[in-house]
Amino acid sequence: MPVQTEEKTTSQSNSTSQTGGPWVVILYDDDHHTVDEVVLQVQKATGCSLEKAVYITLTAHTAGRAIAHDGTETECERVAAVLRQIRLQVETDRSL
Repeated sequence: MPVQTEEKTTSQSNSTSQTGGPWVVILYDDDHHTVDEVVLQVQKATGCSLEKAVYITLTAHTAGRAIAHDGTETECERVAAVLRQIRLQVETDRSL
């Protein structure tokens, strides 16, 4: 029995880390790029839909920041690197 429980717990942990995780990418408001440029870069970085990229971009613009992506630390660092390619201000952090 304990072996089965361990395997089940491991599977659940792997599943959680693949669909989201304890890390986030925070996108800050940007006055140097057009909304279209930011939307396209968010799509490129995250692979999200146009609608979601617009929502993330407008949230960052109006609220000052937005969570652009959540996932594993490695995933979030990759997404942040893509967003930084056009010099967007982003950071990665552990989510609560």
